[in-house]
Amino acid sequence: MDAFTELVHSYRHRLLRFLLTRCESYADAEDALQDTMISAFRYIRSYDSRWRFSTWLYRIAIRNAAKLRTPEVIEIGDLRDEESDPLLQCIADSESENLWVNARRLLTDEVFTAMWLRYAEDMSVKDISKTLDRSVSWTKVNLLRGRRALDAELNSVANESEAYG
Repeated sequence: MDAFTELVHSYRHRLLRFLLTRCESYADAEDALQDTMISAFRYIRSYDSRWRFSTWLYRIAIRNAAKLRTPEVIEIGDLRDEESDPLLQCIADSESENLWVNARRLLTDEVFTAMWLRYAEDMSVKDISKTLDRSVSWTKVNLLRGRRALDAELNSVANESEAYG
């Protein structure tokens, strides 16, 4: 039980941050986090040690967040809650400069998730593939497409700034 408590503490903030990008509210993200931890505890015996623990945990989190979602996901900047984390407020206040807000808006759900897991969580392509239940090739191609879409958007914004500046 102590080992599991340690795991919860080591992944709680990272998972919550990830779930905030997938849920409509801070409360929903916390609910999904709690459901994820309960599921992980309940099904710990099904964990396959050939994979990183985080891969298994994020896969559970993705499923739990999907259960809470409505068809339209709101952007990170709209996630305001009276008791929200100061980091979340900072992200919301500077959403026009935030790459992840643009990524959330521009990319499909799965591509955004792949990008988040790669660049925010530093997961390997192999682990992302396992988490999303996709092939390594799909993951590589969609990470490339996501980077290109964000690059095009950033270049477009930069060109507009130069034109008006």
